[in-house]
Amino acid sequence: MQTEPTIFIIDDDPAVRQALTVLVRSMRLQAEAYESAQEFLDAFDAARPGCLLLDVRMPGISGLGLLEQFNREDIPLPAIVMSAYGDVPMVVRAMKAGALNFLEKPCRDQQLWEAIQEALKWDNQHRQSLALRSKVRDRLQRLTSGEHDVLRLLIDGKSNKTIAAELNLSVRTIEVRRAKLMKKKMRADSLAELIRLTLAADPLYGKPRPTTRNPSIAG
Repeated sequence: MQTEPTIFIIDDDPAVRQALTVLVRSMRLQAEAYESAQEFLDAFDAARPGCLLLDVRMPGISGLGLLEQFNREDIPLPAIVMSAYGDVPMVVRAMKAGALNFLEKPCRDQQLWEAIQEALKWDNQHRQSLALRSKVRDRLQRLTSGEHDVLRLLIDGKSNKTIAAELNLSVRTIEVRRAKLMKKKMRADSLAELIRLTLAADPLYGKPRPTTRNPSIAG
């Protein structure tokens, strides 16, 4: 799997595409150029790290249209929007659609470099967060029902003694379960980390799940 980030340049002006591609590669970064948002979407792979560098006004799907589509589909690829005709409403719309930055054309090389570095940092941190969340969810699935009971009550702020009373078990049994689920299964070094990991993976852990009413049941 490719792990090096790529700067995906989307601009309908061939001269701009060429100039941006040369500039990005001069920064020792990988670059791919597309003449339209649709061409990019046809080749898009969400597993590839990187960021978007795209123009606002393009035939077909505009740059803002692409961002809004990604926003609706919860695709978190960071984007740097560029335009020679930026105004306040356009900037506001771009940021609401999920743009990480908005640059006016032409921009300074240093300004573009800093925006790209910020976007790549965001993308890397987000992917690490998703990977950790996936690992923690796998760990949660390996807990026994008794360990889930203890974890749920720990997250509720209960002490070992209170948990033992609620589960009708000895304090020693609770201590053993807590140590096992925290160190061996959840791989947390402290209670605070255990709670943080659990809630990051599942914000509703231990809480009643919302139920969808069956429309066929009247009353």
